[in-house]
Amino acid sequence: MDLVAVVMPDGAPVLEWRPALEPIDKSRRRLQEEIYRRFSDGSGSWRLFLGFADREVPLSPSLDFWRRFAGRFTAGLARTPDIEALRHRVTVPISEAEIGAQLEGAPLMTGAEYLTPALLKAWWQDLHDDFAAGIRAYPGSVADFMRTYSPRVHLVGRVFFHMVENKTGSSPFAFLATYSTRIGSDGVSRHLPLKHALQEYRGQRKALLALLSTVYRAARDSSLVAELVESGDIFNPLAWSAAQAYRFLKDIPVYEAAGILCRIPDWWKKKAKGPTLTLTLGEKKPPLLGMDTILNFDVRLAIDGVSISLAEARALLAETRGLAFIKNRWVAVDPQKLQAAIAAYQEAKKLTARGGFSLSEALQLQLHPEKIPGLKDAEIPVGVSQGKWLAGVMEKLKHPEQVRSVTPGAHFKARLRDYQKKGLNWLYFLHTLGFGACLADDMGLGKTVQVLAFLNRLRVDAERRGRKAPASLLVIPASLLNNWEREIRRFAPRLEVLLLHPGVTGVRDPEPVYKGCLDDHDLVITTYTLAARYRWLQEHRWHYVILDEAQAIKNPGTRQTRAVKKYRAANRLIMTGTPIENRLSDLWSLFDFVNPGLLGNTAEFKRFSKALAKDPSGYARLRRVIRPYILRRLKTDKTVISDLPDKVEMKSYATLSKKQAVLYQQLVEEIRSTLSEKDGIERKGLILSALMKFKQICNHPDQYLGTGDFDEPSSGKFARLREICETIYEKRERVLVFTQFKEITEPLARFLESVFAHEGRILHGGIPVARRRKIIDEFQQGDYVPFLVLSLKVGGVGLNLTRANHVIHFDRWWNPAVENQATDRAFRIGQHKKVVVHKFVTRGTVEEKIDRMLEKKTKLADDVIPGGGEALVTEMSDEEILDLVRFSL
Repeated sequence: MDLVAVVMPDGAPVLEWRPALEPIDKSRRRLQEEIYRRFSDGSGSWRLFLGFADREVPLSPSLDFWRRFAGRFTAGLARTPDIEALRHRVTVPISEAEIGAQLEGAPLMTGAEYLTPALLKAWWQDLHDDFAAGIRAYPGSVADFMRTYSPRVHLVGRVFFHMVENKTGSSPFAFLATYSTRIGSDGVSRHLPLKHALQEYRGQRKALLALLSTVYRAARDSSLVAELVESGDIFNPLAWSAAQAYRFLKDIPVYEAAGILCRIPDWWKKKAKGPTLTLTLGEKKPPLLGMDTILNFDVRLAIDGVSISLAEARALLAETRGLAFIKNRWVAVDPQKLQAAIAAYQEAKKLTARGGFSLSEALQLQLHPEKIPGLKDAEIPVGVSQGKWLAGVMEKLKHPEQVRSVTPGAHFKARLRDYQKKGLNWLYFLHTLGFGACLADDMGLGKTVQVLAFLNRLRVDAERRGRKAPASLLVIPASLLNNWEREIRRFAPRLEVLLLHPGVTGVRDPEPVYKGCLDDHDLVITTYTLAARYRWLQEHRWHYVILDEAQAIKNPGTRQTRAVKKYRAANRLIMTGTPIENRLSDLWSLFDFVNPGLLGNTAEFKRFSKALAKDPSGYARLRRVIRPYILRRLKTDKTVISDLPDKVEMKSYATLSKKQAVLYQQLVEEIRSTLSEKDGIERKGLILSALMKFKQICNHPDQYLGTGDFDEPSSGKFARLREICETIYEKRERVLVFTQFKEITEPLARFLESVFAHEGRILHGGIPVARRRKIIDEFQQGDYVPFLVLSLKVGGVGLNLTRANHVIHFDRWWNPAVENQATDRAFRIGQHKKVVVHKFVTRGTVEEKIDRMLEKKTKLADDVIPGGGEALVTEMSDEEILDLVRFSL
């Protein structure tokens, strides 16, 4: 098992065990077990322990991220002068720029979308609090306290090395060693040249040796410091040449590891890059747009970020060793690397003969610069940057508010919210560029309506041109057929749509019927299963291929994924409410569909992924490459939250399984044969009993039959429940699942445990009152309890369950007032999140028909008829009842 870190919606990183993707050696297993032990005891010591943990022992990318962040803090502690005196009052600073760099370089992990500057700042403060609490309780020195975490820690000593540029005199650099002392009467620490220590500690050999211990430690690994100590020059100010300064600067890591603080010029602190080569693509706007558009490019040679010409590079090669002063700043020159850079530059200049790179190639090269022709084996870093025009385009894609506004068309019936208008603008802008898109808004933010607005806009464009555009194909899970059908009818009634599914068309062999007329429609809708089966659909050239719940193709090796990727289209669009930055392989598979080649082929991306273990900075490059094509807004976004109702309610449609359909039809026939024989109270009892049985069949056949398997394939609702809860789990949110049947609470809980990989809780009338309070506390506080299954009656009164921001009505009470009362267990005082309410309805059944009836008569059902839908049904005629319960799609 491998230990991973997950960021929860409240910002708290938690640790989870997951199956390992590679063998775990003993040292890694021991370290993981100790980290988890400390995490589980709740003391907070795990954060400090993580910061001191051996960096040579590999950890999962997510846990290594927090180790690097905590390590930045513990290293800061070790480099704090006078920490022994400061103890719990110590402050380790971190800048906004460092916070930003940490976020940019974070790996793909569960909960990455919750990583914010505020969260990292809070964790930084937690580290301060952990250290303060630990050192207050520790009787010994700070050095001894830190060694309880790691024996390799060396506190910074009192000696400092200073090197500055010398603006006057013949030598360009000056060196001075100083030490901190409290010789003043006010007790304030002062820095004095090291030679003063000889006087201060005259006759105190032991104290002087203690002061110089960090210098002697550095001398063991640095020949320069050894020479300075042996000659005594360490005690004197020195003037240095550029070569001497370069020799000093190269050993900075040695000095810092020994506990010496170094004060050096900023240009060296910024990490000398040495010679690099950069291709800048897309400086000017091309005459035509599209992935095949040829972009101009420019090749630049630089040293430590300073651009130089080929002539300047050759001059440096002939004259310089170490540091060179060019263009008003000092840079490091490695002759061997500079020679390689010149060779690579000359090779890159040959590319101008080919005229440029296509837009598609330019986008790919940002992640895989090794694919630049002729530079695969370059011995220097080769980068790809965006020119003015291309950078401007990418900036707009990352900020939809900057994109020109479009309208969905006069006949579009929905009133888009502001963030949805921006989503439409963004989709249309990508369309004009020929880029594929990933619309990844949170569940409940209306991805469907934004895509329908976009498709309606494409129809309007075609009408203005006087010709019809080819059809687009929408591939969805079967459970969403009814959702899309209703949304299209409601919001985009002018779209000509073909629902290509036997359950809708009644046609078992659709190829001869529909193959020749696909382009007569604006949109063809089918399911993932049928998309893999209908090869004749793959032969068609589509305008767009759109995938809803696109996580269905996250596994690149499945037959379904391979089949969908064979479809040909002018462009592609995917929709998902699941965070797509949780796993690298998932991300590659999705983008291999959206913008094929952007992340390279399988082998190239595997090499890139493998390199991330040694150089996590690649995550920042990956994010920069994919970010323009992903639009993800969360319900917590400031730009969204004020534009949403407090409760987002939606219908979730399920389909009957074959077993459910048979039982349902048998019950319909039974009612048909007995209804006419009853009247009065017996008739009413028969109807109410039948309605209860229909509900049970729609939930699961085993509930109706009284058997105990409750297997997932036998229930359409179980399949739909999995789809919704997988997304909830990916975001580590919590859900309340209401049912009016006590007997199904246990089977639902068992099923949900398989989805969430965590135990949940159950609450119904058979649970003692004293135990109920404990269940509520366990759900509301402490560890991650992802779900609570409640019977509707016990869940409707007196409960406060605000940790949940999803509510699922698994079966319907058919009384809106009762359902709303249950929903308000999550939506009430103390809830700071937007609540998404999913109301399950089984297509073609009495559930759907009563739901429609209640939509029309909500006020009547609420205010006049206490029993809601059931009371209305008992007043119907026999013919109306049979029509109501008849199965029909």
